[in-house]
Order: sequence, then C-alpha cells, then structure tokens
Amino acid sequence: MLFKHRWVPLTLAGLAAAVTAAGCGAGSGTGADKEREVPKTEAKQEPIALSIFTDGVSKEEFDKRFRGALEKKYPHITIRYQTSSVGNKMADLVARGETPDIIRTDIPALRIGYLDFNLGFDLTPLVTKYKYDLSRFNLAFIQEIKDYTRDGKLYGLPVPPYFPNVLYYNKDLFDKFGVPYPNDGMTWDEVYELSKKMTRTDAGKPIRGFSANVTGMLRDNPFSLPILDPEKDQLADPDKWRSIFANLQRFYDVPGNAYPDTAAEDMAMFGKGNAALSANLHSVYLTIPPEINWDIVSLPTMEGAPKRVSQRGPAYWSISETSKHKEEAFQVVMEMLSDDIQMEDSRQGLPTTLNDKAVQDALGSGNAIYKTKNMKAVSYYPPTDPTPKRKPGLIDVPLGNQQASVIAAYLDVVSGKSDMNTSLRQLDEKLKKLLEEQKKK
Repeated sequence: MLFKHRWVPLTLAGLAAAVTAAGCGAGSGTGADKEREVPKTEAKQEPIALSIFTDGVSKEEFDKRFRGALEKKYPHITIRYQTSSVGNKMADLVARGETPDIIRTDIPALRIGYLDFNLGFDLTPLVTKYKYDLSRFNLAFIQEIKDYTRDGKLYGLPVPPYFPNVLYYNKDLFDKFGVPYPNDGMTWDEVYELSKKMTRTDAGKPIRGFSANVTGMLRDNPFSLPILDPEKDQLADPDKWRSIFANLQRFYDVPGNAYPDTAAEDMAMFGKGNAALSANLHSVYLTIPPEINWDIVSLPTMEGAPKRVSQRGPAYWSISETSKHKEEAFQVVMEMLSDDIQMEDSRQGLPTTLNDKAVQDALGSGNAIYKTKNMKAVSYYPPTDPTPKRKPGLIDVPLGNQQASVIAAYLDVVSGKSDMNTSLRQLDEKLKKLLEEQKKK
C-alpha cells in the first residue's frame, strides 16, 4: 500500500504526554457541560467494571487517548479493554456471555458487528436525561447513523477520527520539473491537466502523474451517491456512477500513467517517490516515508457535485443492550468525546467530530510532522452529506459487500478488462444477485 499502517511515532509520543494533561483537566471537557445538568449521584459510588470492545484500535492507542482521563474522572470504574482477535471476535464474546458494555462500531459493520447480535441500544433516552447536546457534533455524522438503521434510533455517538480525502503531492518532483504546486480549491479538470504535465520519464525512471486510493474515491464519492438505489432493487443512478468512473479513468489513459496490475501497487507509487500526485485519505494511521517531501491540498471538486469534502465517516461509541451499567457507560462515552480529549486528538492530527472551530483549526498543531503541513486542506470544504440509505421495508445488502462490488467493477474498467457499459451492467446484476441472497435469509 502507499502508506505503512502505523502511528506516526511523534504522534504517539505527543499523545502519551497530552492525555495525562487532558486527564488532569477532564472535569471541564464534555463540551456540553454548560448546557446539560448531570443527574445527581451519591457521593460514594460502588466500584464497577466496564468492558470496551473495538476492532482495529490498539490498547496502546486507547490508553494514550482515553485511559488517564477516565481514571481521573471515574476512579470507581475499572475499564477492561478488549480488541478483536482470533477467538475474541464479537461472536465469540457473545457466545461466552462476555458481551462488552461499550462497543466501537462504524457504519459498514454496524449491522453485522452489533445489531445482528441484538445488542442495539438507543441512546436517545440517555441523551435526553443528561441533556447532552448533539448539536456539538457535525450533524452529518449524527444523521448518518440514524439514517442507516432506518428507524431513527441513535445507536452511537461519533468518535474521532473521520477520514477526509485530500490530494497529496511530492514537492521535490514539482520543484525538479519546475511545475507550480497544486492549490486548495482546484477542480478535477485542473488536476488532470497538472497530472499530464508531471507524467514523464526522468533518467530512465517513470514518473507517474497521478495515483489514487480507489476505495476512498468511490466509496466516499463527491455526490454522496449510494451504490444500491434507496428505492429500487438496482444500481443507484448509473449515469452518475459512469461520470465518477470516467473522472478517474482518464488519469490512467494518460500515456505513461497506465493503471498498474493491482490497486495496492497504484497506491504504493507515491510512497516510493514515483508519483507526483495521490488522492487519498488523511489518516494518522497512514504514514509516508520520511524521505518523501510531501504536502496536501484539498481534494479537487467535480463538475456537478457539491463543493464538499468526501470522507470515510467516523466510528461510533455504542452501548450494548445487555449492559448492566448503561448510565455509567454513557458517562464514560461522554468523557471520551469531551472537548479536552478531542482538542488533543486534533492537535495530534485526528480530525474532530465536533463543530468547534477552535478544535478543527488545531489539527496537527501539536505534531512534529503535521504542524509543517497544510492541514487547512482537510477542512477546506465542509464534509459531504450522508449517503442516502435504503427505504424502510426494502431488503438491504451489507455495505461492505456493496463497496467490494463497485470497486471490482471500476477496476475492470480501468484495467481494460471490460468497457464501461459492460462493467456497469454487470455491477447492477451483481447487486441484484446479492439482494436475492439476502431475501432468502
């Protein structure tokens, strides 16, 4: 892949010290403290244990971001943190009667990793009881989880980071060839022309003008276009999908920039110094080798699409229906989403789920790498609206399966295995087949 899946070392170091500081001031950081009145509790609280389960977040990260603040504010609560692993996946825990109290979910896995186990718990009554202000969040993230389940229930609160798409560029390559750097606010047409200028051979070494994270570009498309039609059993708006495919395909039609054998190889080009531009997610989990002199600008806008930044949405803190300590779990969730913790997250490069401009503007300012980059590019445009979901009463297909299908269809086109019309027709047929399989369940 283009980047190595690890934390930026300086990010971890910064978080280690920062969370300690955040814990010391945790009592003032829910972001809704002024608006809500926490119900009175007994002065002395009985010790309890809460289990938290995540898939993909290490214990090291959790401890550095959250544990210090939680232990400071809730000394009577013992946090038992569990990550998904062989023999300890959600199905295993449920089967053993060890269902977690708090679960880190996300939209693609919300159903198969949470709701299908009958663990769904609507947070709305606790939001009301604690007068918790949902407007502190970017409302697109709240609407996303409400829309997905099609019942209006609130099964989680959005936790950083989310993953906005940006355009990376190799400054050394632009300097070497005397081409001006890209800017925030460019269109895809402008970037296309720039990529043609940068595609060349230098001392026998091919330089690609453009590479991309295909998943991010299709799943997080600028139209917020769903894959399955919200009202019909078919591919949603094939003409718009055609325009999305064609917008990306033209970059690989440039002589010298043909699509490589695999998507992973395409993504790897930038990290090897062989690509001038790369459309990809901003993520602290993706790092670029230190020898690459890079920066970012806002993701280009597409004709006919809103001027918004497309993004992979955040994860959510959810509470299990089976938890015996739902109120305490909600208090822990509120603290993990506090202003203090989100400010430090932002300083270390994790985009916030809050509307707070001060928190947004702090992005990367406490990190040795990110503070030298154009981090304003991440929020140059507001996030796109949630993708429209299937109407109630219609059978749906797990989002991960839909995404795999559309990516496969695009790769067939860009690699020359099939033409655009054939690929889109086969995608429609694939989706209908997946729907039939769901109907038989």
